Amino acid sequence: MSLIAVAVTGRGLCEPDEPVIRADDDAVLRGRAAFETLRVYAGRPFRLGAHLDRLETSASYIELPTVPRAEIEELAALVLPHASGYDAVLRLVWTGGTTDGHATGLALLSPIPSWIDEARSRGVHGVSLLGVRATAPWLLPGVKSTSYAVNIAAEAEAKRRGADEAIFVDADGIVLEGTVTNVWWRRHRTLFTPSLDLGILAGVTRAALLELAPALGYSVEEGAYSIGALLGAEEAFTSSSVREVLPWVELDGRKVERGPAADELQDALRELAART
Repeated sequence: MSLIAVAVTGRGLCEPDEPVIRADDDAVLRGRAAFETLRVYAGRPFRLGAHLDRLETSASYIELPTVPRAEIEELAALVLPHASGYDAVLRLVWTGGTTDGHATGLALLSPIPSWIDEARSRGVHGVSLLGVRATAPWLLPGVKSTSYAVNIAAEAEAKRRGADEAIFVDADGIVLEGTVTNVWWRRHRTLFTPSLDLGILAGVTRAALLELAPALGYSVEEGAYSIGALLGAEEAFTSSSVREVLPWVELDGRKVERGPAADELQDALRELAART
């Protein structure tokens, strides 16, 4: 990920290649940190407040030092002018802290990955992989932490199998979520998506789609659904802040038809971002 701009608590703007994290920070030693990634549209972050809310919640679950929300907002304000007029990725990080209790906040601004629009145009190939339903508190349900090794390994396995991305399915065959996305599918005029009760991430873009769907003529059902229900869908897609809405054309080697919902929701999401 190439960086456009970096800001750090207590230091302000820093050079992108300047070291900013101490070697004894828990973020480095144990992957103990919380983060948020959001899309910036024409220089404006989409639903920054909702992402900050989730950052605070994640930090609380991991028992990190209290997030200094105003300082993190100031960091975002420092880097955002570097994306004036175009789209970018804003990543906010709050670390676990050092042995003397010094935690660090970061705001990182980077370009939108170039492959996303191409993948949206051609459609995505997915594969289901075994995942764990995070229902116990120590499994950190709904937490967005930097302990991402499992997610990265799952994406690598998906690519080894000739797919673009992976979704997690538990041992009972219940669909959970993608490695960095929420999962959706359609039958007739109803959209289905796994419930937050399954311990999945409460995606900010997921929430936006829940708001947008009724105006497009779709009802939405949330619940615990088997992989069979997904494989039998009329269309399927994923949502995330940076990737937005990505339609599938294949899952587990089975063809998935492209349908209208993904494109309609993608357009509606862009329209919502433009007016907020």
